[in-house]
Amino acid sequence: MKQGIRILLTGKNGQLGFELQRSLAVLGEVIAVDRHDCDLSNPEAIRALIAKVQPQVIVNPAAHTAVDKAESEPELAYAINTIASQIFAEEAAKLGALLVHYSTDYVFDGKKDGWYSEDDTPNPQSVYGKTKLAGELAIASANPRHLIFRTSWVFGAHGGNFLKTILRLASEREELKIIADQYGAPTAASLLADVTAHAIRQVLIRDADTSNSTQANLYGTYHLVAGGTTTWHGYAERIVELAKVAGAQIKAENILPIPTSAYPLPAPRPANSRLSTEKLQVTFGLCLPDWQEGVKQVMTLLER
Repeated sequence: MKQGIRILLTGKNGQLGFELQRSLAVLGEVIAVDRHDCDLSNPEAIRALIAKVQPQVIVNPAAHTAVDKAESEPELAYAINTIASQIFAEEAAKLGALLVHYSTDYVFDGKKDGWYSEDDTPNPQSVYGKTKLAGELAIASANPRHLIFRTSWVFGAHGGNFLKTILRLASEREELKIIADQYGAPTAASLLADVTAHAIRQVLIRDADTSNSTQANLYGTYHLVAGGTTTWHGYAERIVELAKVAGAQIKAENILPIPTSAYPLPAPRPANSRLSTEKLQVTFGLCLPDWQEGVKQVMTLLER
């Protein structure tokens, strides 16, 4: 692997971008930008940024992630989630750079029994899911040197997320009503960031090894989520339980399970967001921790 590689990182102020600044620093120089540095809805701004930085690796966690808002502003979601992804891939290909991109469980309709593998046929039901899938396809077409990580239910100590919302509501209300018929794995942004850095390092080492031209490359799409599975209701119960143990002032005594139908939203949610990580773990030699470990770690940080 080249020493001191230059890495362009988008979305530096997001919960994943924040963690990636830490994890990627060991690999080389990280040039981190946010929406104020580069408008991802402007293709020429993206091209100009990449031309200026001349990175060996581009890591793009930035996206239009306001799932419900995307239903009313599909053009903006398409510009950021699809067109920007294509531009990153095209410019990375020109430089011979590796592109690392993040996608979502929303590319699936959530109707499958069991865990989704990377080989399952996507069938997104929302504007967000459709634009993220289109971004995946654009990347695969424009630059074979890519890693796409599909993830779900991301949370962290930095930024807004379900965990922080539950902590706030549980301190204000005596009763919470939480959806109990959607299944997935809450995934810590720090886990995503650490696995990303590990995977990039492995890819660069493999690419630099010219001794065996027949060895398989590591590019492609992978599912990256924490181990285990739960519902939003089970997730909320665990958050409140840990908060009480830590001595937080919690009012919520009842956390009631409700069906998705009781809480209608503009964008449909997949009922099953369980993603199999077998391909990732075998390929990169990893063992991913259970989702509860990440929750404990983040809540410990929030207590400080």
